[in-house]
Amino acid sequence: MKNIITKLVMFAILSIAFATASNAENMKKMNDINVHYIALSSTFLTPEIAKAYGIERSRYKGLINISVLDNTQQDNPAKTVIINGKARNDVGQIKSLEFTEVVEGDAVYYLAQVNYTNEETIYFDINITDKGQQHNLKFSQKFYVD
Repeated sequence: MKNIITKLVMFAILSIAFATASNAENMKKMNDINVHYIALSSTFLTPEIAKAYGIERSRYKGLINISVLDNTQQDNPAKTVIINGKARNDVGQIKSLEFTEVVEGDAVYYLAQVNYTNEETIYFDINITDKGQQHNLKFSQKFYVD
């Protein structure tokens, strides 16, 4: 019971960190799914939360969080999908993103990390497979070293 409460508290704190780090929600509707996404500095997380989720906190590491919701069902429940992608910087360096699936109660989200330098824009190209159907999410984020 204590373990469940601890996880719920960590999930709530992680959710607040993601919510407060963004001025506006990033969401893209793709047929039967709504894809919510955010990229932010890993330093937005407390050391305890980062440790609990196996995230390396660094001024030079970004965190990508993607969640997929089923928009064909009432209350848009979370969906488990296959997700992979890559990140590219302005000089064309490409890095593969390794996503980790996190399941907390009814929530499912996917986390990956990417290295960056100060004032570097990273371009993300994410592939999401849901029921054999491919979806592509592209977005960019400018990162700052704090």
